[in-house]
Amino acid sequence: MRRLLASAVAITAGMTAFAHAQEKTVVEFGYTYSYLFDVTFQKILPKFQAENPDIEIRVRSAYKDYEDGTNTILREAVSGNLPDVSVQGLNRQALLVEKGIAKSLEPFISKEADFAKDGYHKAMLDLGTSNGSVYGLPFAVSLPVGYYNMDLMAKAGVTNPAELPKTWDEVVDLCAKMQDAGIKTPMFWTWNITGNWFLQSLMWTQNEPLLKADKINLDSAAGLKSLETMNKLFRGCAMPNYSFSDAQKAFAAGQIAMYYTSTSELGAVERSKGDWKLVTHEFPGLEASGPVGLPAGGNAAMLVSASKDPKKLEAAWKWLKFITSGEGAADVARTTGYMPPNKAANEIILADFYKQNPNKETAVRELPLLREWQPYPGANGLAITQVLYDGIESIVSGEATDMPTLQQDLQDEVNDLMPKK
Repeated sequence: MRRLLASAVAITAGMTAFAHAQEKTVVEFGYTYSYLFDVTFQKILPKFQAENPDIEIRVRSAYKDYEDGTNTILREAVSGNLPDVSVQGLNRQALLVEKGIAKSLEPFISKEADFAKDGYHKAMLDLGTSNGSVYGLPFAVSLPVGYYNMDLMAKAGVTNPAELPKTWDEVVDLCAKMQDAGIKTPMFWTWNITGNWFLQSLMWTQNEPLLKADKINLDSAAGLKSLETMNKLFRGCAMPNYSFSDAQKAFAAGQIAMYYTSTSELGAVERSKGDWKLVTHEFPGLEASGPVGLPAGGNAAMLVSASKDPKKLEAAWKWLKFITSGEGAADVARTTGYMPPNKAANEIILADFYKQNPNKETAVRELPLLREWQPYPGANGLAITQVLYDGIESIVSGEATDMPTLQQDLQDEVNDLMPKK
């Protein structure tokens, strides 16, 4: 009898635990760049779950990059397997809005008593806004910066951070000195970063967008200057055609002196680098005064759920709001080199943090330069990205040496892929 009673109690307890588990609302979540953000969500998830014990965040396999993230969502929309919340590159949001995959966040925002949209950096929030409605809340802000191995820089006579290069011409001059000192790879410039971001950085440096009046602006004087600057850098610094990940590993291993990439890489570099001094500094410009503007990199959280269940949608909104504001956003800065898109996190929560982490403060100083990371319009946006990628790679490999010809070829090829009016 006792044994039967014990069994009954055990079964009842098990059923109660199962019922509690069943009561949880599950939110499916997808994000990109696991090597950058895994550590971030390890910090954020316990905090969210402590505040929301009735919600389970089920994390999917991370997207490889922003292009992969967008392609994955497009496939999942067709197969009926969409997550509820997805982190997408800032320049890929418009496509998901056009396809009717992303849901407007305005109905949720309007119910929040103290939600301030102006707390988010406008250049980023605008990228997630369509016809006056917000579809994406910025999750992480990045800007291009310079990373320097000061042990190697000393071989070129640079020992003081104040002496770090302010122009690309100065970078090329330093490359020559380093090569004379026996440094095989003095510089890597991440031309192959997602979304042609570095090409857009050279255009915005000159205060010119890559897209102008709904047309590609590469055939402008600024477009030619951008291509010529890349050619000068790649040739003058004997830059190898490393993959994005191989370049980061080589820099962390102390094999590259000057590394130009997103501030987002900082946390990963700091965790993996060898025993040498790392200093970050503002992104060089074409003039000593520096860039006029730089593209706002990073990503945004979007509600892409196909569910009609108000309870699930409300749970998804709670998660989306948590990761983009307050403490959730602050953990982005604590664990990566990204900056939170929420001004309160930067100016209040993280005030002391930046004083104690000067390498992470470099990008904060660049925030006044924020410009749009322009999306390519129409159904061929990803194809345009690939055309420009291939064109830049031809400069890296040395296949393309005539920049005016390459300029015209790329202009023509991209024009063929642009929407026809």
